Amino acid sequence: MSIQAILYQKGSSVETIAPDASIRDAAARLQEENIAALVATKGDAILGIISEREIVHALSTHGERVASMNVGDILVRDFATVAPEDSLRRAMGLMTRYRTRHLPVLRGSKLVGIVSIGDVVKHRLEDLELETNVLRDAYIAVH
Repeated sequence: MSIQAILYQKGSSVETIAPDASIRDAAARLQEENIAALVATKGDAILGIISEREIVHALSTHGERVASMNVGDILVRDFATVAPEDSLRRAMGLMTRYRTRHLPVLRGSKLVGIVSIGDVVKHRLEDLELETNVLRDAYIAVH
């Protein structure tokens, strides 16, 4: 299964945020949209990712000062990406290697989606269920 197959099912909409937005605004957007990560952009440039994890780490490190900090102060700038034609296996490998839960999907340098670890697990489970059913049907047909 490809990343594009995931995007067909879940959609390609990506919530973005400006690097000069407050962390409070980022947290509110995450809650409002019921998502766990935002892609920080400036124009068409992708600057990084801010997720619940970065906000929690910033709160732990900086305490109450977090309220006066901007997204650009804590976003992850070294992040992995995938292309729509990449495989689920590649996405899983990148998530494991980079210890990340979100991968922006790029076509060239254009942001065309985002996949989460939940998306990847859901689709992998669907693949395994399909494989199981095919094997069961083949076994029944032979016996």
